[in-house]
Amino acid sequence: MRRSIRVFLNAAVNRCGIKRNPFHPFSSFDTATLAGLIYGQTVLARACRAAGIEFDNKAAHSARYDTERTAELFCAMVNRYKDLGGWQLAQREQEMDGAD
Repeated sequence: MRRSIRVFLNAAVNRCGIKRNPFHPFSSFDTATLAGLIYGQTVLARACRAAGIEFDNKAAHSARYDTERTAELFCAMVNRYKDLGGWQLAQREQEMDGAD
């Protein structure tokens, strides 16, 4: 699942016209590991279902379908983190460290 998220994020950065990509060229996001942490599921179909995302087993394993579901799952995980106050917590921690 890693490569598809990096491609998805880089395309989003380009579409948004962000001049300085905040992601290092070698960074990766292992959505299977993240899904295991957040939903207790590391298999794409099961993780999607746990996140409330429909998953069609007949369409699965095509590059496009799996990439789209992986991107949707990643967004669901990021939004869940945000809803739980993750960004505010990170900002407070950075302020305590004296970072800008």
